[in-house]
Amino acid sequence: MDIKVNNLTKEYIIGDRVLTVLKNADFQIQSGTTCAIIGPSGSGKSTLLGLCAGLDQPTCGDVELIGNNLSQFSEDELAKFRNKNVGFVFQTFQLIPTLTAIENVMVPAELLNDNRSVEVDAEQLLNDVGLKERLHHYPLQLSGGEQQRVGLARAFINKPKILFADEPTGNLDNETGVQIEDLLFELNRTYETTLVLVTHNHELAARTDRIIKLKGGEIIESDLP
Repeated sequence: MDIKVNNLTKEYIIGDRVLTVLKNADFQIQSGTTCAIIGPSGSGKSTLLGLCAGLDQPTCGDVELIGNNLSQFSEDELAKFRNKNVGFVFQTFQLIPTLTAIENVMVPAELLNDNRSVEVDAEQLLNDVGLKERLHHYPLQLSGGEQQRVGLARAFINKPKILFADEPTGNLDNETGVQIEDLLFELNRTYETTLVLVTHNHELAARTDRIIKLKGGEIIESDLP
C-alpha cells in the first residue's frame, strides 16, 4: 500500500467552539492505482488531500505514505521526503512568475541535489506535455492550459511514487481541461505513480480506479478498486 489513513480527524478552534472539518477518515490506496476524492464544497476534500500529502497536521489519526508514518518526521525530514517521493498539481498552477517554464520544472529536482541532468529531464517532460517551443517563456506569457502543463511537468520531474492533484482542471475551460486530464493520466501510467485527486468533475472522477465521497467531513462512500 502506498497510502494508509487511520482515524484521521482535523479540527479548528474558533472562539469558544470546535469546528470539525474532517472526522475519522479511514482508507488505504494501493500502489499504482488512481483515486478521486469528491463531495460538495466544504465537505473536507482539500483538507483530506493536504493531510495525506503532509502539508498539514491532523488533530488526531495517522497517515502512512510508502510505509512511513508522517508524524514521525521533523519538518525538515518531511520536506525532504515529500520532495523525493511526492508530486503536486494545484488548481492555481503555483508557478514562480520570475522563472521560465523550464526553470519552474527544474526547481524540485534541484532541491534533491542528486547530480543528474536536470535540464535534460525538464526539457523532455515539457516536450512530453507539448511545450517544446515554450521552454523559455515566463508564466505570464503562457495561457492557463500551458501553465498547467508546466505544473504537470514539474510534478513528475522527480519521478514521484505518489501524485496529489487538487482540482487540476478547475481553472480551465472544458476542452483544455480534458487535454490536461489526458496528459495527467498518460504521465501517471508512464511513471507508474499512485494518483490521488480532488475534483468536482464527475467525469474526471469516473476515470479513476476508485472514488472516495465526502459529506460534512465524513466519508460516506468508498468504492474499492
